[in-house]
Amino acid sequence: MDTNDMQNFSRCLAVASSVLLLLTIANSGFGMTDQWPAVPARQAYTGETRQDHLLLLFNTHTGERINIIYRSGEQYIPAALAKLDYFLRDHRTGDVRHFDPRLYDILSDLTASVGRPGAEIDIVCGYRTPSTNESLRARTAGVARNSFHIQAEAIDLRMPGINTRALRRAALALGRGGVGYYPHSDFIHVDTGRVRQWCFNCSASLAAGD
Repeated sequence: MDTNDMQNFSRCLAVASSVLLLLTIANSGFGMTDQWPAVPARQAYTGETRQDHLLLLFNTHTGERINIIYRSGEQYIPAALAKLDYFLRDHRTGDVRHFDPRLYDILSDLTASVGRPGAEIDIVCGYRTPSTNESLRARTAGVARNSFHIQAEAIDLRMPGINTRALRRAALALGRGGVGYYPHSDFIHVDTGRVRQWCFNCSASLAAGD
């Protein structure tokens, strides 16, 4: 083999080695961007994280509890709202009605206002059918004929470990919807109607929001 043949052979050998090296790299996955493990979206995201809004509720009539995230950021979660609608059903008839989700924001903000964010809330009354409402009116004082409960826009509640009078003050301070106080039954009423307040069978000082 002469000198030129030797040089050509060396060049061919070098090219073949380079091709073999590239094939090895390609097969092993190194240098291939689509082979790297995907980065979870939350790690790649550099803006504000969405805040989850949680409710922990206990139904005093059915004995059921629910612990649920009903809103993520500014978006209500339809599946969670459906579960809450059922949880707050008329326990006497089993009827379900879709609740105004702003009520859940009031409940969530109430827990934060009394220094117990995410604490459990006792639900005394959620949805009422018109027939249930009329039945209660016939034997119980303080039940409105056109109650917001019929529209699924009101909830009666208390919080374990929190004085109901203090809970009422916190609800009034939110300045959203109606707030009723029923000290003898130890619960407050909140709704998404116009801002107003009342106190059932109260002294003058309590009626004034003291």
